[in-house]
Amino acid sequence: MTINRKLAPNEQIMEILNRNVGTLNILTISCIKGGLKEEIIRRALDLIKCRHPRLNSRIVGHVDSLQFSFGNIKIPLRVVQKQSIEQWQEVALEELNQPIDSNKSLARVVLISFPNDQINYLMTILHHAISDGLSTVHLHSEILTYCQKIVEGKIEENISSLRPLSKLQELIPKSKWGKFAAIKRILFLLLLKLKQDLYRPKTLRFNKCIPPELRRCNMVQRKLNQEITAQLIQVCRKERTTVQGALCAAMILAASREMESENRAKLRLSCCSCVDLRNRLKNPVNRNNLGILASAIISLHTVDKNTSFWDLARDVRQQLKTGLESEVIFNMALMSKNIYESALSRPNEAPMTVGVTNIGQIDIPNDYGLFQLEEISFAPVEAVFGGVFGVAVTTFQGTMVLNFMFSEPSMSKKRIEILVNHAFSYIVNAL
Repeated sequence: MTINRKLAPNEQIMEILNRNVGTLNILTISCIKGGLKEEIIRRALDLIKCRHPRLNSRIVGHVDSLQFSFGNIKIPLRVVQKQSIEQWQEVALEELNQPIDSNKSLARVVLISFPNDQINYLMTILHHAISDGLSTVHLHSEILTYCQKIVEGKIEENISSLRPLSKLQELIPKSKWGKFAAIKRILFLLLLKLKQDLYRPKTLRFNKCIPPELRRCNMVQRKLNQEITAQLIQVCRKERTTVQGALCAAMILAASREMESENRAKLRLSCCSCVDLRNRLKNPVNRNNLGILASAIISLHTVDKNTSFWDLARDVRQQLKTGLESEVIFNMALMSKNIYESALSRPNEAPMTVGVTNIGQIDIPNDYGLFQLEEISFAPVEAVFGGVFGVAVTTFQGTMVLNFMFSEPSMSKKRIEILVNHAFSYIVNAL
């Protein structure tokens, strides 16, 4: 088992971004009924790092020689007392704007308690070099499972450790890699740039431009109740599209609505959809494995005031289907370092119009003995890249939670709330 190794390029860029206000690290938020205590969480974290070697690791070395280093790591745990349930958002905002001290640990945890100690919020921040949205959600389930076993006195003596993942290059099928891989990757970057230059998608204007290192991440959370979520899924099937297509369409139309007020009749816009690579690798990877196993597909769309919501949703679906059937998803992941570096070189330009990361229905339990998981969601930290209208989506127990992340002051909270309201109105009207 190789635990200490050099970071792959897609992992290296995540550490570089971590040093820029913690951008793209993953905040995961659970609302738990049952009154968790600090000592229970502490013991669960000590056990979970035995399960996941990367939680017992840190990142060492200079930017050009970063490495995972295995060691006896104590995952930082902070306990916060708040008076009202709504104040969890204050703690989330603090965590969104605190980089991970990666030379000491690649994760940290916050437990929020209230006077009514039957409700707690559990938050984890994980380094994006070792995690993605899907794996962090499953990690919360594992933590709660250990909490249940601790309370019930059923902790096993020997915890089976998951094998740390190899570099992405070693996980990709050879048929998608090929003999002339390096040439293919260079051609991919050239074609990606050519496509962007020819299409020239519009992006949302900046309210204010400041250096990236001074920007902050903020978040607006909205929910679709069980009835509307079920209706959305049903209607998407009827309209021969997906929930991802519908969410993208709603956000694209919301962005275009703001741009139309600036007297632009026909608009070319871009949408970044995150996709899971686990079932497309040489050997499928379990969702419990921590790792950055996500890629992205950029779809391009032309919209005007007559664009149909469902036609746009179907267009998104078709472009995603085409991308999933090609080598694009692997090239995007393998060349992510170059792509992010290109975006960092243009700090006052948004890299895309909208971005949607949707992990869909979460298949984890809600019952952990004395503890009940009421709600769970996640958010990639969005600080450095301004001007993006982005959302992270989870569906748990039939309720959809949407966390809209944005970079301040390039976008104001008031402006994001208007965009969110418009996106929701497009969804409701479509139903």
